[in-house]
Amino acid sequence: MSSFPPDTERLILITGPAGSGRSTALKALEDVGFEAIDNMPSSLVPRLVEAPLRSPLALGIDTRNRDFSANSILKLVEMLDGLPSLDFELVYLDCTSDTLNRRFSETRRRHPLRPEAPVGEGIALELRLLAPLRQRADVLVDTNAMTPHDLRAQMHHLFDRDGQGKMHVQIQSFSFKRGLPTAVDMVFDCRFLNNPHWDPELRAFDGRDPRISEYVARDPRFDPFFGRVRDMIESLLPEFAQEGKSHLTIAFGCTGGRHRSVATAEKLAEALAQTMWRVSIRHRELERVSADPPKTGKDE
Repeated sequence: MSSFPPDTERLILITGPAGSGRSTALKALEDVGFEAIDNMPSSLVPRLVEAPLRSPLALGIDTRNRDFSANSILKLVEMLDGLPSLDFELVYLDCTSDTLNRRFSETRRRHPLRPEAPVGEGIALELRLLAPLRQRADVLVDTNAMTPHDLRAQMHHLFDRDGQGKMHVQIQSFSFKRGLPTAVDMVFDCRFLNNPHWDPELRAFDGRDPRISEYVARDPRFDPFFGRVRDMIESLLPEFAQEGKSHLTIAFGCTGGRHRSVATAEKLAEALAQTMWRVSIRHRELERVSADPPKTGKDE
């Protein structure tokens, strides 16, 4: 991403499969000052940007549009990206076919691309059509575990510039068992640290609890690990900001995503906030607790 002056016109194209949250994302951008237009024909976009934009603009791109073509959208993206007066980003709302199937099943909707066929066929077709745009996207937003509230908060975090243009830093925790989160810039593995899961008195708590953070910090390997990570990140953040990056995501993983990664993410978020960086935090697995059925046995 290039560095732009504060008064540069802003344009965001948002796409993703039906059910991934595009309408919610556009409404969230309206909350932070964007003019949002959904289902915009791509052929009209060049004409739209010929005149100065009255406000930051967010456009939703839908595969149902008559003129939709991944190749034509990619050509449009390259044209917009080459305009020196435009701060442009292509945002893709990422979602797996399993999650999309579940969401369509819960709402009993038919898929718009294949209304007479099983929902899975429409989902598979749309993911194939959108694959080139996903690969080209400047920002991938993983909406699989997000509620509409989570997605609104994430869009605010990524695109609200009320903080005088200072780069946003998001710290995440996650479980390696559930796979790496998408669209992260740096990943650190905490699985070598002593695991509170094996202490019956601590197992029920998560890494936000002082008892867990103290347990993790007592591991003699923690301070050297955390100190090196913090020093490296603090040295890199000004460089990323100077380059013009508006948001940076750092993720910590452990086996279950409840104890060690959460405690480490919380500690780093606190350290960066104290040095005046704009920081938000997300614990992916803790967000799923209320939605997942109770588990027994080893979970960390």
